[in-house]
Amino acid sequence: MDWRPSCTLDVLARRADMLAATRSFFAAREVMEVQTAALAAHGVTDPAIESMRTADGRYLQTSPEYQMKRLLAAGAPSIYQVGPVFRAGEAGRWHNPEFTMIEWYRVGLDGQALMREVADLVDALLGPSDYERRAYADLVGAPVESTPEDELDLRISDAIAKLKPARVFITEYPAPQAALARIEGGVASRFELVVDGVEVANGYHELRDAHELRRRMLRDNTLRRERGLAEIPLDEAFLAAHAHGLPDCAGVAVGFDRLVALKLGADSLAAVMPFPVERA
Repeated sequence: MDWRPSCTLDVLARRADMLAATRSFFAAREVMEVQTAALAAHGVTDPAIESMRTADGRYLQTSPEYQMKRLLAAGAPSIYQVGPVFRAGEAGRWHNPEFTMIEWYRVGLDGQALMREVADLVDALLGPSDYERRAYADLVGAPVESTPEDELDLRISDAIAKLKPARVFITEYPAPQAALARIEGGVASRFELVVDGVEVANGYHELRDAHELRRRMLRDNTLRRERGLAEIPLDEAFLAAHAHGLPDCAGVAVGFDRLVALKLGADSLAAVMPFPVERA
């Protein structure tokens, strides 16, 4: 057994520099750093994401989203978080069951403004470049309204894999794939950023309607049943926060380890993590 880290100490130093640059980026914009619980009573209902559970039935968080939105509903200003998140069944070249996420919420911004800020952060960490925008339907090339969601997932993954090396925002997601984004003009106010073929960011102009949120979470569990996955109990504290009132805001999650790999020209996450799952 090799006890040593999978990345070099020089890589760790470069990673530390990028973490410091990330915090400086948000400090300059007066976005407050927060820390929420990595272990909580509820997990996400999203059928595309599988949570890890501990022996006492609690969930390692796949994202700090639920708790960060509870902070926003309680009156917090624009906030960000950098920390570990956990997802079951995700291991491979660009996946690890535990990884580092940058997640932030900007009060008063919409999806268009948040895309610009995401580009600013990526430029600060990777160096400046141009950005393209591509509509989801143009990439999929199929009648989105009549195509099953599982097939759409495969088509968009295939389309992303075929993108030329560039920084590309994918926009105008179909309404059924809104996740927790609001619907505007018949499409989801959701975007993803792909950098040189690697998906690095997923953002929303956030849904604020508590009744619609409950409906979507119940729909998620219906899809989970149909796919033979365990249903996830609804997080009533999260729903209550929305009923109390989420401010108008936009939020995004960014894979920090992937940005480090892109910056350093690495061909996998293992090359920029000290102890990926095989060595942890």
